Amino acid sequence: MATRDYTSRRTGILDALVTKLKGINGTGSFLSNVYDNVSPRLKFWDEVEDFPAIHLNAGSETREYQGSGFKDRFLSITVRCYVNSDNTVEALSDLLEDVETVLEDNSRLQYTDRTGETQYTQQITVISIDTDEGVLEPLGVGELSIEVRY
Repeated sequence: MATRDYTSRRTGILDALVTKLKGINGTGSFLSNVYDNVSPRLKFWDEVEDFPAIHLNAGSETREYQGSGFKDRFLSITVRCYVNSDNTVEALSDLLEDVETVLEDNSRLQYTDRTGETQYTQQITVISIDTDEGVLEPLGVGELSIEVRY
């Protein structure tokens, strides 16, 4: 395969994030245990059977052109979290806090691009966090919008 300077890295970044989020196991500083129930594909709450769950979805990608031929890429990702609990608001808050901790601890995320080369993100930024505020209790859904700069 010919080497390309610019390849889509969406899948590699999503896969690396899924691997890191699977580390939320209820031990150490983690408040939740997702039991490896993390997917790089977005599901809606009526499709989710095992709780808690985290599903990611890559969205739009933009470019910022720098001097000397350099460009930064910005990938929007939706991280949707699902819980089923007697205290939905607290369970969802714990899971969202765990996800944010993983994102902050891995802002310079190592991933593999389509050519098999090891790459690193420059920064992962949480843009917004939103929840259903217990409306669907005992189910709860929360969403983080993040931006990955690479």
